Amino acid sequence: MKNNTVKFIDLFAGLGGIRLGFENAFKKNGVETECVMTSEIKPYAIKTLKNNFNHEFFAGDIFEIDNDLIPDFDFLLGGFPCQPFSSGGKRHGFMDTRGTLFFEIERILREKKPYGFILENVEGLVKHDLENKTDKIGRTLKTILYTLEEELGYKTSWKVFDSLEFGLPQSRKRIFIVGTKDEVIDLSGNEPKVQLLRDILETGLPTLKSDFIDKLLSHFSIEDLYGKSIKDKRGGDNNIHSWDIEIKGSVSKQQAEILNQLFKQRRKKQWAEEIGIDWMDGMPLTLNQINTFIKLPDAELKSLLDDLSNKGYLKIEHPKKLVKTVTPNGVTTHREYDTSKPKGYNIVSGKLSFEVNKVLDPNDIAPTLVATDVSRLAVPDVNGLRRLTIREGLRLFGYPEWYEIPTKEYDAFDLLGNTVAVPVVEFVANKLAEVYVKELVV
Repeated sequence: MKNNTVKFIDLFAGLGGIRLGFENAFKKNGVETECVMTSEIKPYAIKTLKNNFNHEFFAGDIFEIDNDLIPDFDFLLGGFPCQPFSSGGKRHGFMDTRGTLFFEIERILREKKPYGFILENVEGLVKHDLENKTDKIGRTLKTILYTLEEELGYKTSWKVFDSLEFGLPQSRKRIFIVGTKDEVIDLSGNEPKVQLLRDILETGLPTLKSDFIDKLLSHFSIEDLYGKSIKDKRGGDNNIHSWDIEIKGSVSKQQAEILNQLFKQRRKKQWAEEIGIDWMDGMPLTLNQINTFIKLPDAELKSLLDDLSNKGYLKIEHPKKLVKTVTPNGVTTHREYDTSKPKGYNIVSGKLSFEVNKVLDPNDIAPTLVATDVSRLAVPDVNGLRRLTIREGLRLFGYPEWYEIPTKEYDAFDLLGNTVAVPVVEFVANKLAEVYVKELVV
């Protein structure tokens, strides 16, 4: 540290949330900060970073930055891409090209030998690639920790934090891995603070106007929609199906009961055994099979089912068989229609098939914001529903009011869906700052 200034680099920067929390924490401990290099590849992220921060050196793809181009620094910050370890990804870990981005972090730490680092990732990293079901951590995290500790000589610690406990009305669990050359960082001590969604919502904004919204509000009051999901998938009492709001056409009480029963029955293994295929969750059922739990004359039942099929609530299809293929890398499996089996009726399902798939409850918290889903979240506002705003999204992650995302809404929510909770970073960085300042005094 020179002139009471800590230098750091910000890799996979995104919105710069880790940088923001780091800067806040060190300044509270009387230490100025200087970002000597930022690395990011998304054009709209770069535009946002330049809009909110000053940058001495803006680098692109970290793979293309040679060691001798990287300025000396004290701390490395890196929320390295999470898809290889996320439940939303294919979970290939280090087999995934993006997973090797950790090794770019390793390369830089090995060459530049900074005092410390903060790394962030999804909770799924903890038990990714478990060797035994009872293990506390998986082989991927073990590899990361071994590299940091045994090969690079850092004293490391890690912990999973939930943003919900840091005064943010969103549950978002992320692992933080920190290390220094001198001391293991104690990451305990946060005093949980709880906030509700209503505390960060704007009011009186334009609401959504569409046939879908009109039908939704004609069947349910605003208050009845609080916390409800709208999708033709399982969801219990908090789930509204397309037929509940007649979005694809009128549905009689009798037809609604048929759909609800079919929704449950198509998961049972007995039907696969009866047809002679490998069971799968959500298989089509024949008219004869449906007739065993819906007691109606065949002609009447078929008429009701065909009407639902014509309106798009049901589809008529063959069941799918499990096909195994031997490849040089082992045996792979996939499903394909078995045309030798009779066709049946199946629910036309899909999480993202509707304009809105969840209505947030102002008196509760928001679910974990995911880039692919956030544009379909609805917020109650007076007597209508509207989209979550970018400002509300920023507040859900603890960004300051001065922060702006000068991009298209879709790109903004893509960035928000992959960012960090700033107060969590600030807590972690404060622990580092306290140790760093103490070592300077010694």
